[in-house]
Amino acid sequence: MNEAIASSAGGQPSPTTLSSRQCLQAALDHRQTDRVCVDFGATFVTGIHVSVVHRLRQRLLGNDQHRVKVNEPYQMLGEVDDPLRAALGIDVIGVAPRASLFGTEQKDWKPFTMPDGTPCLVPGAFNVTPAPDGGWLMYPQGDTSVRPSGHMPAGGFFFDSIVRQDPIQEDKLDPADNLEEFGPLSPEDLAHFRERKQWVEGRKQQGVILVIPGSGFGDIALVPAPFLKHPRGIRDIAEWYISTKTRRDYVWRVFEKQCEFALQSVNTLIDLFGELVQAALITGTDFGTQRGPFISVAAYRDLYQPFHKQINDLIHRRSGWKTFIHSCGSVYQLLPDFIEAGFDILNPVQCSAAEMDPARLKREFGRELVFWGGGVDTQKTLAFGTPQEVYREVRERIGLFREQGGFVFNAIHNIQGNVPVENVEAMFEAVRESARG
Repeated sequence: MNEAIASSAGGQPSPTTLSSRQCLQAALDHRQTDRVCVDFGATFVTGIHVSVVHRLRQRLLGNDQHRVKVNEPYQMLGEVDDPLRAALGIDVIGVAPRASLFGTEQKDWKPFTMPDGTPCLVPGAFNVTPAPDGGWLMYPQGDTSVRPSGHMPAGGFFFDSIVRQDPIQEDKLDPADNLEEFGPLSPEDLAHFRERKQWVEGRKQQGVILVIPGSGFGDIALVPAPFLKHPRGIRDIAEWYISTKTRRDYVWRVFEKQCEFALQSVNTLIDLFGELVQAALITGTDFGTQRGPFISVAAYRDLYQPFHKQINDLIHRRSGWKTFIHSCGSVYQLLPDFIEAGFDILNPVQCSAAEMDPARLKREFGRELVFWGGGVDTQKTLAFGTPQEVYREVRERIGLFREQGGFVFNAIHNIQGNVPVENVEAMFEAVRESARG
């Protein structure tokens, strides 16, 4: 099966087929094509764990000495580089912000070994110490002199944030404390995005998605601020969620100023990237659980939608970019409001959650939303099924979602480190063969 995958070389289309960029644009324009557009590795919510990237690369491309770079250390996602992207037939590349969730930058690479024995490369500021449970503790910006901000349990594959909440003094709460991580793009940020623009220009046949920094209102991965050495404000996860109700005006003031900064960033990035970019990831805030919405429709309309709409309206007014919302779980009841807020793309399309039947989603919202994900169930099928079951589910999902366009193939969220590589190969084989009918 891996020989068939390698021979597809989707990154180098023949003259009679669409380029990767054209394929993504067709999906965004809801035009059906002879093959589906594929994304793995372009964003922090559509990636592959470094252990799986390593195994795939060894099977398809060989080179025992190659170490995959961890380009997102919070979830330990591996870089899908040009050769592997071509071998797997992946169409989309991404532009990420300068710093990761731990405040590390992609530079000064050094060797590292995962608990499962996977060799890889990590950023120079990726510094861990042993945790009491046998796992690892991670530190903001690599500074081991301050409290750790992340924990990977023994035998784990990725980090969880460590809440570092100082006692809250109600009369001294200041929204500015929850805005420390937001602001105009710095000179370092601008230099990073200019370098990324040059990188994209060298890959003009690829589809392109840009992650907008600072526009994820209430993203619970950001609230504990694992990238800050001394976070202030409301940083406890439960306390933050409670605050959206009990301290609604405080949260509104945080979002209001955050939105002001985000709009400045959007304007700057549109001026810089222009038509090179086709889609923009706005938010990774989760609004759904496995069983239903995480918040009420009324709460979304009151606290989040006004700010989402400002950003989406600016992007649509000034560019041809489509806007992308990532929200896990059951968000069926919120989809009309996501559309009203101006979102064009839904990810990860968690079909296993309540009310998220793929046929129903496509039937009711397929004309207005691009479904970016939903290609295979990562909770069960991809992780625990057989290669045959994976192949079958992928073909079924492609058959459902590709009709009349509006579909970018990806799994339901990132592929985790314990997924059998044979199942991942079966997934890509099913994608490749779907182009044959």
